[in-house]
Amino acid sequence: MKKLPLLSLGLVALTLTGCRVGPTYQKPVSMAPPAFKEVPPASFGEAEGWKTAQPSDAQLRGDWWAMFGDGQLDALEAKVDSANQSLKAAEANYRAAQAYVSYYRANRAPTVGVAPFLGATRQSTNQPYFNQSSSLAGANGVGDLSLPFSLNYEVDLWGRIRRSIESAGDQAQATAADQENLRLSLHAELAQDYMDLRAADAQQKLLSETVQAFQQALQLTQDRYDGGAAPLSDVSQARTQLQTAQVQETDVEVQRTRLEHAIAVLTGQPPANLTIPRTPLTIAPPVLPVVPGMVPSQLLERRPDIAAAERRTASANEQIGIAQAAFYPTLSISAVAGFMGTSAVNWFTWPSRFFSVGPTFSQTLYDHGRRRSLTDVARAQYDNTVADYQQTTLTAFAQVEDNLAALRELQKEAVQQHAATASAQQSLDLFNVRYEGGVDTYLQVITWQTALLQNQRNDIDLQRRQLGATVLLVKALGGGWNTSQLPKP
Repeated sequence: MKKLPLLSLGLVALTLTGCRVGPTYQKPVSMAPPAFKEVPPASFGEAEGWKTAQPSDAQLRGDWWAMFGDGQLDALEAKVDSANQSLKAAEANYRAAQAYVSYYRANRAPTVGVAPFLGATRQSTNQPYFNQSSSLAGANGVGDLSLPFSLNYEVDLWGRIRRSIESAGDQAQATAADQENLRLSLHAELAQDYMDLRAADAQQKLLSETVQAFQQALQLTQDRYDGGAAPLSDVSQARTQLQTAQVQETDVEVQRTRLEHAIAVLTGQPPANLTIPRTPLTIAPPVLPVVPGMVPSQLLERRPDIAAAERRTASANEQIGIAQAAFYPTLSISAVAGFMGTSAVNWFTWPSRFFSVGPTFSQTLYDHGRRRSLTDVARAQYDNTVADYQQTTLTAFAQVEDNLAALRELQKEAVQQHAATASAQQSLDLFNVRYEGGVDTYLQVITWQTALLQNQRNDIDLQRRQLGATVLLVKALGGGWNTSQLPKP
């Protein structure tokens, strides 16, 4: 019959653990428009699934950089996941967040401890009221040997423990999304650096060929000057033109070196260990890979930074419930049992046993507004995470729109630039003939040599910008990631 009160207490505790105070989480409503404003370039037509994003969406998954068809880029990108140090740090942060989930989940089980004690106590015979006739007076001391086991368990009456576990799980998912966002950013940064490096190779090839052409032009003007057919000013202008091109060639080499070093760091290796072969981009207008699109509402499920912001909002909502649970009483069940004796002879005998068990209710009656202030803090932090979520989604929409517009306009600009380069080449050819025929001065040749070189460099730079905008659009679309890949806490 003595077991009935404890059994009843346990059943009541289990019943009460179904209570839960605090707000129920509702995912924030985003301000997603029905469609993107900016019209994609011609290579993103309806046939490729820009609006519907169904079968062609499979193109944008996993190793999205493979769409560029560059084996060297594929090999470099493959090293990022295993060797990049920033990504390893993010992975460690995720493991720590997972461990916190286990830490808070442990609060659902009782805590059991043991505290053995062996000691002796001797009383002073000169202390006040010492009883000389007591049984302890002769030995003037007593042994104390105890082996108590303790159990403490907090009954989760108001959902504080459950909300702590869920909040930690939400934070772990947010950390996992942060890791994926960093992974996407690193892959995109590597792809951009690689495109810039290939553009630098093309610029260097162009300038190297230009330097050779200017050296021939300088020799021509020198020969004409020596023959009395040209003034010294023509020689000086041709030499200046050559030296300027040499300076530009050297400057491009500095840029290429920096890009190669950056790629080495991204792939987790010292710059001294990486040498990338020189492979120039083609100057002809590039055929850009088709990037499948999606409607704005789908973007919310594809961006890891949006997922991280949403999970932090969910975690902040649980913190409000945890703060509100502090207004209600706490029920704890404690028990102590073991053996206690005065010597090793009687330490583990049956009469030496002892135990104590019972529930404890505790309630804060007055704290001068401390709990209310903590609740207000939790609500304010929740509002902060909602605003951060909304801002992250707005930024995501803007990034997609920016790169759609950039690709569309760059496609037009590349066609215009290619025509301008052809016109500059034609003009230079004409003035070369006129100069050699003595009709025009060498200044006209210098002018159109400069114009042609600038237009040729613009051709290369536009190709670089188109490829870079494609990479940024892939990144803005989430790189093929979606929220179903978030780990379960």
